[in-house]
Amino acid sequence: MKLECNLEKIKNAVSSTERITGKNLSLPILDSVLISASKKSLKFRSTNLNLGIEIEISAKVEREGSLVVKGSSLVGIFSNIFQNENILLEEKDGNVLIKTKNNQIKLKGQKGDDFPTIPVIEEGVSFEINPEKIIEGIKSVYYSASFSGIKPEISSVYIYSEDNTLIFVSTDSFRLAEKRIKVKNIPEISGILIPFKNISEILRVLGECKEDLKIAFNKNQISFSSDGLYLTSRLIDGVFPDYRQIIPKEHKTEVVVLKQELINALKLSNVFSDKFNQINLEVSPKEKSFKISSSNNDIGENITKLDGALKGETVSVGFNYKYFLDCFQSINSDSISIKLNQSSKPMIITGVSDTSFLYLIMPMNR
Repeated sequence: MKLECNLEKIKNAVSSTERITGKNLSLPILDSVLISASKKSLKFRSTNLNLGIEIEISAKVEREGSLVVKGSSLVGIFSNIFQNENILLEEKDGNVLIKTKNNQIKLKGQKGDDFPTIPVIEEGVSFEINPEKIIEGIKSVYYSASFSGIKPEISSVYIYSEDNTLIFVSTDSFRLAEKRIKVKNIPEISGILIPFKNISEILRVLGECKEDLKIAFNKNQISFSSDGLYLTSRLIDGVFPDYRQIIPKEHKTEVVVLKQELINALKLSNVFSDKFNQINLEVSPKEKSFKISSSNNDIGENITKLDGALKGETVSVGFNYKYFLDCFQSINSDSISIKLNQSSKPMIITGVSDTSFLYLIMPMNR
């Protein structure tokens, strides 16, 4: 292997691939990156067996070849080279020689014969989509997924299609987020489960995509490919709960309030919330009263009154402050609609001008 390549392109490729390397005592090679040169391109590949990535960049290849090198070493080297020039890479005696105007570096490597392959989805469902839509859908819901792996099916982002709409859902059994995004010519997707632990890297990688994505999936894997990028993730083999049956079809009380005023009130109430992060909502439409309160034996108590449009029955209910505050990142409307029933029933939150996002929180029965 012998080639010349742009420094910035190598930096970006090394940064993306190194983050997906893994530590595995039985397969220590997973902490490395496979570098391969062929024809007019240079490829970087890594995997942790849950995620795999391959990035291809253009290069002036004089001699083809491949080599595996430690990922952390690659990042340490290229993040500290600042010359705005091309880099010379050459494989010699099992090492990678890296040359710039001011640097001559020899990095130990090993043959790539035993490096794991990345799954290529040849049979399955595929479609193309703007990456911003996938990013928006996942970002709108993923924080509601369970962090625990005890129930893998809810430690995930669930995606399915319905009437030219791509629907993203996550839940941890205490709250649920659903985002609907219109997509033309979307194929039928009965349901796929992307593991929560893979989501942050998927979002980061897709955030760098400028061209349309091709998404392909089968029972076990999903792949995202764009110009010079191929990213694949393991899917969870399970059944997502039938969440639609827990969404109330009607409500007894509704509050419409300005989003920023509600956020400010919640943050103030949190100062006085207890160890369970509980805050209380009191709605009395007849008295035109909407209050948020909290109390803590060690700190004190707080009651905040909010202006809003109220209708329906009087209700008082407690909710987890953190769950409440999380959803506002997904709501683009200036005004928020809060729908309530009895104190034992879930609360539904949506934007007033944009109902594509729905958020459900279970009450705290304390």
